[in-house]
Amino acid sequence: MTELRLVAGVDCSTQATKVLVCDAETGAVVREGRAPHPDATQVDPGEWWKAWEIASDGLLDGVQAIAVGGQQHGLVLLDDSGEVVHPAVLWNDTSSADATEELVAELGGPEAWAEAIGSVPVPSFTVTKLRWVREKEAASRATAVVLPHDWMTHKLAADRQGVEGITTDRGDASGTGWWSAATNSYRTDLVELAFGRQLALPRVAGPAEVVGQTAFGAAIAAGTGDNAAAALGLDLRPGDVAVSLGTSGTAFARSAHPTADPTGLVAGFADATGEYLPLVCTLNAARVMSATAQMLGLDLAAFDEAAITSPGSDGLVLLPFLDGERTPDLPHSTGLIYGLTRATMQPATMARAAVEGLLCGLADAVDALRTQGLPVHRVLLLGGGARSRAVQALAPALLGAEVVLPEPAEYVALGAARQAAWALSGADTPPTWQVPLGKPEQAITLDATEVRANYEQVLTNTRPLLSQPYNR
Repeated sequence: MTELRLVAGVDCSTQATKVLVCDAETGAVVREGRAPHPDATQVDPGEWWKAWEIASDGLLDGVQAIAVGGQQHGLVLLDDSGEVVHPAVLWNDTSSADATEELVAELGGPEAWAEAIGSVPVPSFTVTKLRWVREKEAASRATAVVLPHDWMTHKLAADRQGVEGITTDRGDASGTGWWSAATNSYRTDLVELAFGRQLALPRVAGPAEVVGQTAFGAAIAAGTGDNAAAALGLDLRPGDVAVSLGTSGTAFARSAHPTADPTGLVAGFADATGEYLPLVCTLNAARVMSATAQMLGLDLAAFDEAAITSPGSDGLVLLPFLDGERTPDLPHSTGLIYGLTRATMQPATMARAAVEGLLCGLADAVDALRTQGLPVHRVLLLGGGARSRAVQALAPALLGAEVVLPEPAEYVALGAARQAAWALSGADTPPTWQVPLGKPEQAITLDATEVRANYEQVLTNTRPLLSQPYNR
């Protein structure tokens, strides 16, 4: 019997570190582990390392290569010795909302940013967090700025010290706000614009490059951001759009060409293969359903049953901006319910409106990708929220495409493992790993045009209110 060649993929996400050990040939998962992160938007990166040690304990025997997929956009500031000087500011921290407005204006507006980096910054982007943190006492000690996946990769490497040799990749660098996917180069002037002086930046490694070696002798691949890793794990093809319902909601697709959307809806990111990954992200996804279920006094199963059996939302509209919002750019907003009557104040109607509101936001995201010239032949629905029967049943009509359901898996960690296998092989292309598909819930017929029109009307009419800071 031939001994398996093993690779490991790490997902250092907002909520947890997950580790998969896979067969490098087939992608079959042979071992896995998980450990939680603190529930905060500013975190000591040392907590990620503690979680890695717990999640990987006993899993790494025989692993020959490893890669990290990390939460995108997080800001990690380091001093000369490589020590963290300020808690990492995560993508979902909206403290930089005012800094975002300043930066966009200072460069000359949204069009100037789209031309410079392919994206218009929103508060999740690293460049806005860099502007926000520059007034903090710790900023004076900073000499380098990196991303969560960069930091984790650097910590894994036994052959590095201080800040020398830190690497990143195209996929993650493209979410900083100071790297252009179209030109494959840094815009160091944008670092200085944000921070007032230059900082050392990681070297951008190639997609299949080996960038170091662990203390246990495994090759370290470049790693990437979480969405680029998920795209690699899903093996996205032309015409595929991945729609993920996790803490955030995302819609992304591979493209052979860079995009630059001056409206700011589509971020012109790079992928982990040398191509591009235009992406739309919302702050609110699966937790919209759990929060609404809690409000209604239902468990998630009962909430799902209520939403799927309801005859409709009867004009009730829920704008699901419970944690502020990134797309549309409403960082100060809150959720809003419109259309309450005695008839609509029913648990089933409210549950249905919550699922429709969540999907309408993601339908706007898919339409934004279409506007950038990307074909949408099928939607791959994934993430914890994709397990909802109501989401599966309503998605085809509201997203306007065939919906397929990849079997539940840790696709970020799986994509990182696939990248590790690619680096280990030295081949020109990643190994072919099969993505098993499940059968989604039977689609519900509904007037999607009416549902989406109601959502758009409420959003348009209340946007001035939602743009103002909420007096908590």
